Amino acid sequence: MNLEEYQMREKPRETADPVNAPSHYTAGGIETIDFIRAKMTKEQLKGYYVGNLLKYISRAPYKNGVEDYKKAEVYLKWLIEAEENP
Repeated sequence: MNLEEYQMREKPRETADPVNAPSHYTAGGIETIDFIRAKMTKEQLKGYYVGNLLKYISRAPYKNGVEDYKKAEVYLKWLIEAEENP
C-alpha cells in the first residue's frame, strides 16, 4: 500500500452532521465516543458528559452558537440516560 492509499484509508468519512456524527471522530474505524465508553467506568463517563456539557454551553456565545448548544444537548441526553440506567 502506498502513502496515498494509506491516507485515503485513514481519512474520516464525510458527513453533513457536525453535531451527531462529526466526520473527524470516526477516523480509524471507531467512533471516539464508543472507545471512551468502553474504557471508562460509569462514574468517569458521567463526569466526561458533565465536562463536555459545560464546555459547549460556556463557549457557545463565543464560538459556534446554536451548534454548540446542540452538542451540549447531546451530552445532557447521554447524562440523563446514564442517571436513569445505572
